[in-house]
This record gives sequence, structure tokens and C-alpha cells, in this order.
Amino acid sequence: MRATDGKQAFMGQGAAERKYDLLTALGAWGMGQGGAEAMLALRLSTLITARYNWRRDELTTGQREIAALWSVDTRTVKRQMARLRELGWLVLVRQGARGRVAVYRLNTAAILHATRDSFANVGPDFLARMTGDGTGNDSGAQPDGQARKQAGNVVRFPGIAEPDGQDAGWARISDRLQRANPHTHAAWIAGLAGRVEEDRLILRAPSRFHARHVSTHLRDTIYSMAALDGIRRISIEGIDR
Repeated sequence: MRATDGKQAFMGQGAAERKYDLLTALGAWGMGQGGAEAMLALRLSTLITARYNWRRDELTTGQREIAALWSVDTRTVKRQMARLRELGWLVLVRQGARGRVAVYRLNTAAILHATRDSFANVGPDFLARMTGDGTGNDSGAQPDGQARKQAGNVVRFPGIAEPDGQDAGWARISDRLQRANPHTHAAWIAGLAGRVEEDRLILRAPSRFHARHVSTHLRDTIYSMAALDGIRRISIEGIDR
């Protein structure tokens, strides 16, 4: 399956399954966290289910409408939406103004990365589907016939770029970025595949949208950490799979 932007990923064949999988990942993660994070996951899942426009890949719902849906006041909505932006799960596409609500887009790559430790809690079939393992088996053993049959029926979930092999140079740079800002790293950096070639850092993002965001908002930050290793040039591109 090709890695696409959010709009393409949730349209066409397999779209319904991927929507359910995304909501399942959020729910499983929330129940595992408990407390405020569980409520955040529940509220986002409810908002996605009720109001997300998958065809346009956008959320255009006013704060009062969200407050009514969540049974809270608008101050709580502002705090929760700010938290979702901080995590990178919602991306502000257009700022709201008088007579016009803000426009948001889901960052499914960030959500999948943040909730990945909960995949196994749902079951081995879900783990296989979400990781693309095909079996959910990390031991290196060959799958049995039933597992192979099940693997042929899974729907590959796009969203996280997979490196061809761990590059030591990029691993060092990524580690610095993670220590500097864990939230931004989880939302945008961890999903990148990268390698160092002489004085050039080559990064691949899971979608063109992801690549544009990193290039626009995080290029200077990445360069500041990469320059410590003598990097002079950075290339960032969205990939197809």
C-alpha cells in the first residue's frame, strides 16, 4: 500500500477499517493511561466520530458545538484543543476569526506513534495490522499456516515511515531532538526515516503533508542538532509506499 496523506488514506478501499483502527488505538491508549489522558482520548475519539470530515480531511466545528458535544464549557475546550495541538495530534490549518471557525487536520502519524505501545493490548491481529508485521511476531520465528493466512487479510495502515536500516548518524541526531522536546519529537520527528551521507542529512516522511510541516516548522531545529555532526545540508521528502 502507498503511504499517502490523511485525505487519501481514509478514502477508498480499506478506509472504514483504518478509521476503526485509529479509534481503537486511541481508546486502548486512553484506557491504559487513565485520568486526564483517558478523558482526552475519549473526547478526541468522540469529536472524530461525530464531526471529522474525512472527505475534506478537516475538522471545522466551533468551540460552542464542541463544548456541547463534550458536556463541558468553552474554557475546557480551549485547554483540550491546545493540548491536542501540543501533542501534534491536531494541526491548525487556518486560524479562526470573527464569523469563521478554525480549521484543523488530524495528524494520524503522530497519533499512531504515541499510541503504539497499546497495540498489543488489543490483540495480535491488531498489532500485526498496525505495525505491518503481518504476524505480530517479533521473535524471528516463522509464522504458522493460520498466521500466514491471517496476514494476507490485514489492511496495512499508512502513517509512519520505516527506515531501511537504523542509521547511526540519524539516530544520534534524533536522540538529541527527543531530549530537547519529547512532545515535538513524538509528533513529528519519530516518524521520519533518515540517513547521513557525508555532510548531508536525508529525511523521508510518511506523507507529503508530514514532509511539508517538518520542512516549514522544524528544519532549523533539526539543522541545529545535525550541525553538531558536521551536517551542512538537509533534504526532506514525502515518500510513496
